[in-house]
Amino acid sequence: MRSPVCNLILACAVALAAAVNAAPGARPNILVIVSDDHGYADTGFQGSKDIPTPNLDRLAREGLRCTSGYVSHPFCSPTRAGLMTGRYQQRFGHEMNPFFDPADHREGLPLTEKLLPAFLKEAGYVTGWIGKWHLGAAPEFSPLKRGFMETFGFIGGGHRYQNWEVDPTVEYQVPIERNGQPVPVTNHLTVAFGQEAAAFVQRHKTEPWFLYLAFNAPHTPLEPTPERLARFAAIARPKLRAYAAQVSLLDDAIGAALAAVRDSGQERRTLVFFFSDNGGRPGKITAGR
Repeated sequence: MRSPVCNLILACAVALAAAVNAAPGARPNILVIVSDDHGYADTGFQGSKDIPTPNLDRLAREGLRCTSGYVSHPFCSPTRAGLMTGRYQQRFGHEMNPFFDPADHREGLPLTEKLLPAFLKEAGYVTGWIGKWHLGAAPEFSPLKRGFMETFGFIGGGHRYQNWEVDPTVEYQVPIERNGQPVPVTNHLTVAFGQEAAAFVQRHKTEPWFLYLAFNAPHTPLEPTPERLARFAAIARPKLRAYAAQVSLLDDAIGAALAAVRDSGQERRTLVFFFSDNGGRPGKITAGR
């Protein structure tokens, strides 16, 4: 999905500048939600009739839609590097997806770059990351070393969603970690990320916070829950049916995070941004309906 990343960074920068001199209670919270390989037309507010996305539709209806913005790269890691730095990733040599090797100290977002959460942390924000990282697997590239105070997710470029056998040597089966420590996950991973985001929002309702909620959905492998897959039985193509179910789970997880913002009384002082890292995969799943 194409989206105004430059406008996003600008808005966060404005919020940061205001935060430096503002009292803690006056600083806006910042929630940045990113989906992964999400087709441009695969939400209700973009015209989809076969994949309901009521939570994203409400966000679009009640907020501001930017329809002429673009991310700065056509695949995952460079786009995220551009988001986290506010700079074109070509300027610091991060133009490819890093391969997964926790022992490789070159494959990651260069340590010379200072990331958005580090600036916000200095301004008095609680900073959190939930979901997919994909900016380097070696310890020095981890979110905890780049400005995030609380973390929950996986370090690589993708992951299984359910019923995986944990193997730290296999990128899509590494442990899910909370603050650097492995934790068991029994829910569907998309559901778990939504629950963690809601808990973060509730936990920090008395202080300004920045949450980077980076889903891996609906990126492959397509592993929706059986219950959610059954809702889309009318879609004949098996891959598209599974993809639609995965997008639906994503929308529900986003809804859980947004409901926590509303229910905790933080809606009027929280900036919410949503975009997809680079759009869908033409000719693979979403094209040719």
